Amino acid sequence: MWAILACAFAAEPVVSLQEAEASGFLPVELPADPPAPLRVLKGAVVWTSVGERLSPGYVVLRNGKIDAVGAGEPPAVPGAAIIDLAGRHVTPGLIDTHSHLGVYPAPDAQANEDGNEMTSPTTPGVWAEHSLWPQDPGFQTAVAGGITTLEILPGSANLVGGRGVIIRPTPRRGSRAMRLDGAPETVKMACGENPKRVYGEKSRAPSTRMGNLRGQREAFLEAKAYLAKWQEFDRKHSEWATPKKKKSKGEEPKAPDRNLEMETLAGVLTGEILPEIHCYRADDMLSFLQLSREFGFKVRSFHHALEAYKIADILAKEEVAVSTWADWWGFKLEAYDGIQENAAFIEVAGGRPVIHSDSPIGIQRLNQEASKALYRAKDAGFDVTESDAIRWVTANPAWALGIDDQVGTLEVGKRADVVVWSSNPLSVYAKAEQVYIDGQLLYDITHPEPWSDFMIGQEAR
Repeated sequence: MWAILACAFAAEPVVSLQEAEASGFLPVELPADPPAPLRVLKGAVVWTSVGERLSPGYVVLRNGKIDAVGAGEPPAVPGAAIIDLAGRHVTPGLIDTHSHLGVYPAPDAQANEDGNEMTSPTTPGVWAEHSLWPQDPGFQTAVAGGITTLEILPGSANLVGGRGVIIRPTPRRGSRAMRLDGAPETVKMACGENPKRVYGEKSRAPSTRMGNLRGQREAFLEAKAYLAKWQEFDRKHSEWATPKKKKSKGEEPKAPDRNLEMETLAGVLTGEILPEIHCYRADDMLSFLQLSREFGFKVRSFHHALEAYKIADILAKEEVAVSTWADWWGFKLEAYDGIQENAAFIEVAGGRPVIHSDSPIGIQRLNQEASKALYRAKDAGFDVTESDAIRWVTANPAWALGIDDQVGTLEVGKRADVVVWSSNPLSVYAKAEQVYIDGQLLYDITHPEPWSDFMIGQEAR
């Protein structure tokens, strides 16, 4: 919504908090991609991520959107390029809800560490977009693994780390042009060990879990007061703009001063910015859910969430997604109780498990990560299917990011984000052979072409 308002109100006086916020989204780089070719993908096993597997099936890509999906032979499509994919598998583009590509880019160097603004425990005013380096070669290797959409987040040092950004891993000169149009804003917050360790070692608050919650509650108390000022201004300005008959309009009310920190948290309170919460322990997740109830907002997803299985029923009831790993655990104390059946517990409880990467390596094989979680589920006797596992990296992350109306499934009208796999995508041997984003062939395993300025010429050295 912010991006739409940016164009509409750029030249007008600010008369609402939304319009003030929108000024920060004005574009400079305006990409002009060529029209996406008309294509028919036929003969493959088509995983729609809406419960169907079509064998064989077809997908028609037209003007960057999915125009048709079905079983058997496709209808005649005049002018379309017909791509016979017999023996292949087709899925929606994979979606990673938790990445630091671009803000901790390759090459790994201190000069490139732009993901944690560790100058204050609450920094909601910073945006990951403003640190994101589009030339990170990790974007291209992610696409080669089937990734078509990802959320770039700040790190987890802070109680409120700042805004995330939902992007397309496409060749662009600036980060803003990588944004997925129509995607909501997100904000990263953190529970547990990280904030209390980072600031406790600096002999400042927070240094305990109770200090964490106090800091977050204080931030939202301030945001609530800030939002109330803008709501009061909106009321007065509306009355001024439409005065009763025979009454002078008087002086136009003055808008409150902007506060970038509070604008983000006010967006959380109004439901326009989705909270994505770094949290490992079950008790920490429950504490944060209590905080969200206190201030009247919904948590969209807990990230990492290694003890989510302990409260799977509550998370399902509260409609909170769980963005987790297949098998990371034990690397710090709050990760000690992680189990490889975590996603399965969430699935059978009726929740929304998501397999994320939080890694420039793991993102290259997110399909295999989902497969590992599926194997552990089946081995433990859970009633979980391959179609469920594919949803963990397609439909469910789309919901967690608030973009399920655009991506995540192969349905007519959605963006033509499609991956062609050499074999069953849950096989360790499967490779992404073709990756389409908005109907454009962005990756072809037979003709890989580097687009990062950093990588051009590197292979010849």
